[in-house]
Amino acid sequence: MRRGETADGAGSVGLGAWAAFAVLSLVVGGRHAPLPLDETLLDWSVGHRPAAAVSAARALTATGTGVVPYVLVVLAGLLLGRTPARRALAAALGAGCLLAGQALRYGVMEVVARPRPPRHDWATHASGWAFPSGHSTTSALAAGLVILALCLRRPRGRTALCLVVGCWGVLVGLTRMYLGVHWSTDVAGGWLFAVGWLGVCLCAAAWWLPAGVVADLAPGGARPLPEPAGPPRGGAADGGDSHPV
Repeated sequence: MRRGETADGAGSVGLGAWAAFAVLSLVVGGRHAPLPLDETLLDWSVGHRPAAAVSAARALTATGTGVVPYVLVVLAGLLLGRTPARRALAAALGAGCLLAGQALRYGVMEVVARPRPPRHDWATHASGWAFPSGHSTTSALAAGLVILALCLRRPRGRTALCLVVGCWGVLVGLTRMYLGVHWSTDVAGGWLFAVGWLGVCLCAAAWWLPAGVVADLAPGGARPLPEPAGPPRGGAADGGDSHPV
């Protein structure tokens, strides 16, 4: 795939996700009461909490923040590249993407300032504003970066690995609803934010990383992605065929 095609595809997905995120932000930020769907799903969660399920949800939700997502992203970065320097660069880029996404998310949370569900419905500790869900955003960002690394490096069993990582990212978000510390739209907002940020970061990397780095991280690492072609000049007058190849 050409560098320009990669950038355009990732940018389009990212902007589409962020457009949906912006609409959702306006909806939840402009209401003093939760959406009916939020209340329905919270009521269901509160009514279906056996002790074993709560314990499992707490254990899983703990992996969606703190050191675990960063370790996963750094390890994924170390899968890429064929020299120690390139592996370190890939790990640093992944960690930087995650850190910058976290900083931007905190800013959005302060702007929207959405309250969490009632405290008496909580089954675990939580702090700060509700939208977008921090655990959901962080785990989705980490899962997306790991899946990207697996798709680029193409190890054996990558399909099963991508499925496991993707399920982890989704389940962390679902535990936030189940444990009553986030509304369902908080979690959906976290997922949309993550997709948007990953799309923008991938677009920027495809356009601005040096060709040698892109070649090293591309599947097979055999040749660099072609640079985007400039506007056609002169057609047949330049001595070339004016028809596309």
